[in-house]
Amino acid sequence: MNQSDHMSVNRREVEQGLPALLKRLWRYGLVLSGDRHVAEELVQATCLRALEKCEQFSAGTSLSRWTFTILSSIWKNELRSRSVRLGEGVVDAELALVSDGDEQIEMNIFAAQVLKEIEGLPEAQRVSVFLVYGEGLTYREAAKMLEVPEGTIMSRLAAARVALGAMKPDGEPLLPAE
Repeated sequence: MNQSDHMSVNRREVEQGLPALLKRLWRYGLVLSGDRHVAEELVQATCLRALEKCEQFSAGTSLSRWTFTILSSIWKNELRSRSVRLGEGVVDAELALVSDGDEQIEMNIFAAQVLKEIEGLPEAQRVSVFLVYGEGLTYREAAKMLEVPEGTIMSRLAAARVALGAMKPDGEPLLPAE
């Protein structure tokens, strides 16, 4: 396979895989920015960059991990290029939830409480919780994506579990220890 064929395979895999990742990318953008519109812009910029740099994607590897890394990089660059005001970046938990009927109301109430508590975590903990518990990344994958040691991810998650542990009346943690 020559260079041109290789790039064509990469581009095809990226083009075909992006639509299925849009919701997950948007959720990650929302976790990072706390703003629905910013999340949309991050997803658009991520898709554009993924298509522009598709030759850098290794066909057959995880497209989701690659695009999450791109989104994270775009967000970090955005933070560097503008001043972030204190208190900016928090989304109301009730806006992020949709009720599917009466049987879901109780679950949505609890989920809203959990999301509100997670929103109150420091950004580093909030992002770590999302990547590991929300997206199912391993500690190693999250550490690589965030460019921190694996122990830092473990520490952030432990601190988040302690902070969120007070929510359940039976003392069981909301987040599983691994």
